[in-house]
Order: sequence, then structure tokens, then C-alpha cells
Amino acid sequence: MSDCFTSTANETPNSDETLNGNGSIHVAIIGSGSGAFACAIKAAEGGAKVTLIEGADVIGGCCVNVGCVPSKILIRSAQLAHQQRRNPFEGLENNDPKLSRALLAKQQTARVEELRAAKYQNILDSNPALSLLRGYARFKNQNTLIITNEDGAEEELRADRILIATGSTPSIPPIEGLLETPYWTSTEALFSEILPKHLIVIGSSVIALEIAQAYRRLGSEVTVLARHTLLYREDPLLGEHLTKCFEKEGIKVLSHTQAASASYDGEQFSLETNTGTVVGDKLLITTGRQANIDKLNLDEVGVTTNTNGEIVVNERMETNIPGIYAAGDCSNMPQFVYVAAAAGSRAGINMTGGDANLNLSTMPAVIFTDPQVATVGMTEEQANAEHIETQSRVLDMENVPRALANFETDGFIKLVAEKQTGLLIGAQILAHEGGELIQSAALAIKNQMTVNDIADQLFPYLTMVEGIKLCAQTFNKDVKELSCCAG
Repeated sequence: MSDCFTSTANETPNSDETLNGNGSIHVAIIGSGSGAFACAIKAAEGGAKVTLIEGADVIGGCCVNVGCVPSKILIRSAQLAHQQRRNPFEGLENNDPKLSRALLAKQQTARVEELRAAKYQNILDSNPALSLLRGYARFKNQNTLIITNEDGAEEELRADRILIATGSTPSIPPIEGLLETPYWTSTEALFSEILPKHLIVIGSSVIALEIAQAYRRLGSEVTVLARHTLLYREDPLLGEHLTKCFEKEGIKVLSHTQAASASYDGEQFSLETNTGTVVGDKLLITTGRQANIDKLNLDEVGVTTNTNGEIVVNERMETNIPGIYAAGDCSNMPQFVYVAAAAGSRAGINMTGGDANLNLSTMPAVIFTDPQVATVGMTEEQANAEHIETQSRVLDMENVPRALANFETDGFIKLVAEKQTGLLIGAQILAHEGGELIQSAALAIKNQMTVNDIADQLFPYLTMVEGIKLCAQTFNKDVKELSCCAG
């Protein structure tokens, strides 16, 4: 996470600014995803004429087409299948679901198309300030793009401001023989109409874990190869507890395991690893994503990128070249769609004379496993690295009345506070519906609440979010000594 996004936004653009002499600024946006459209809408509100440039067959970018939307549909269907097989209530009979992966994929695709039309195409059609140009863009100079269409024909497009919002693509590790095999990326896994008998997943973070659990719940045997441990960049408790949850569901987690080579015989994949041979009929590669910048000719205009190949932006979403901005996964920002949209929006404001910055200090994040992983703010390790002395408490979910009532007590809530003041500075949660809890912690950090402030708040009973209050109370009390709905 970049530490440059620390200011607040002044969202009042100056629509009187004009650079092209015809009464409005011309903004060109390379890409058509969430960051691109957020920028387009704000720039149009500021009086700009906007041209979006897209080379793919469909608009909308990653999230609606091959990311957030289809993955959550897959996860939800898998959760319902899992609950039919194994529910926690003694009076409800378990049953094997009658499952058609092909029908699930068809319904999933239909909803994706519906949302793409509603949230992207309809906006494009209804806003006269926006237009779409089909083709792939590269820079000729600071204010000029060369657009190549599918027939190979080229045209030049001049703009006063340019936003790069080209997103990212899966990063493929250098495993011997891998490129000669029909491996899956997340796109193939999300839309496959077949259910593998044994899915091997290489990766240990968000995409890997969400898809791995979904396929296990749909009925596949699943093995996860983690180069370190699950979620090794997060608080260690999260990975440790989630590993136990996965193993309880029958997912095999191979920690500290790396594949040296891969082969495919027409039916089975075979991976040679440092812990032995792993065999399965499908292989999913989810080892991160890389910025889509290779074809932009950024060197021609001198746009700076970092060692990860991401475009470096400042607090205004502007690159080192005046008038060229970037937002979303192609930039050095956290790869979340809501961050991309917020960055694009602020770029649009700044392009038209405003002064808007993006504050990521209280950015919540959710991994949609079950239980869900939800985080905000700093971990103890991060705080200590900044010489902040901390105190923390961990509340097991078995102490949360709603979790007990649901018979779903996996996980915990951890709150991290500044020792001297008691200010809440971080929260790490592993809980069923944990994503619904984390925003309360984010708001508490944003409003500089102490753990005592949180403990004194009224939380509705029985709710999962009451667990945050209970955890806050443990800074001064033993939760076992509190009554059922302790005030």
C-alpha cells in the first residue's frame, strides 16, 4: 500500500478551464473498467468531453466481467451446496445437492451481462459527453495517442488529459513445462462448465483461496500449494486459522511448497514439488496479477513505473508527466475495485480543475472465503515497524452470542490499539460474514475512537458486529464475566 494517499478530497472541480480552444477539455481514457468509468463520469461533470478507448470485445474491465461479480456468484452457489451437504443443525437433514456446473455457469454469465449493461453500457449510451473508441492505444507523445483497431488501421487521438486505466492480467510463474500445459487462470476457473475431480491450486492469497474453497464446496477434491503459508502477508493468526478451516472441509493445504516443473499427459497434470509429486486433472494458477502496460509505449513519454511494473502516481493520481494520470490495477495502488473507482473519480476531478486526494489509511479489505477474512488499518507488526507501541486483544468467535446461535463459531476478532492512548489503529477479523463487520472498525479508526469508546457504544443484540464491542471490552474486562448482552 502506498503511503502517499493521506490527504482529504476537495471535490469541487473548476469547469471553466479549457485547453483545446473549443469550450471544453478533452479527456482520453485508456480502458473501460471501474476506474475508467468513474473518471469519465467526474470529468464529464466538470465539463470535459471524454473518449474511452477499449480494445477488448466487451467494456467493463475485470470486476464485472471476470472478477468480483462472477466470483461472488460462484462463491455463493458453492456455499449453498455446502450447506445442503453439511449444516450445523441437528433437526435438518443433510442431502447431496443435484448440481449442474453448466447451468450455474450459464446463470452466472447472464447476470454478468445484465450488470455490464446496467453499470457500463447504459451510462455510455445516456451521457452525451462520453464516447467509446474501439482499439488499442499507445502513446505518441504527452498529449497524443495512436489507436490501432482490429483491422490494423491506425488513427491519432489528441487529448488535454489522459488517464491510464488498463488494469492487470494474471502473472504466470516460471515453472518448467507450465506453458506447454492447458492450465487455468481465474477466468477459466470462474466460467468453466465442468467440475474437475481434483483441482490443484498454486497460490495462497485472495483469488486462490476464494476459488479453491468454492470448487471444494461444489464437489471437487482440492489441493492448495502455498509458497509460504496462507495469507503470509497478513497477521499470522489469519492464515493459521483459515488453514484449519480449510482442512476441516477437506482442502489439502501444502505450506512451504513450490512446483519446480509441470507436465500434462492429456488427462492429468503432474507437478514436481519440493515436498513430492502432486497429481490432478485441472491446474489453477493464481500467483498474483501484473499491470497491463507493455503495449502503451510509456518510455516514449517517460512515465515512471516501479520495480513491479506498476505506474507510479502521486496523491492526485497524476504520474510524473503532467496531464497523464493512472488509476486501478495498472498503478501502484491496492488492487481493489473500490480503490480503482475512488482513484478514477478523483483523477476526473483533478483533470477538470479540482483538487482531490485519496486517503487509504482506513481502507477495509475482504477475502470472501467462509469464514471471511476482513482487515483494516495496521497489524501489530506494521505499527511496531513505525515505532508505535501497541496493545491488542483477540476474541474467539465462540464468545459472540450470534455466532453461538448460528452454530458457526470458527474464527476470531482481533483489535489493535495504540498503547498510550487506546486509539484503535487496526482490526483483523476471521468470521462468518466478517466482511459485514469490518466497516464498523474502519469508521471507528477514521473517527479516532478508542477501544473504550467502542466498548461504551450500543450494539444491537444478536448481531455479529456486536463482537467488535465485546472484543473492545476485553481490553479492560474478562469477556467470560460479562452477561449475555453486557452494556
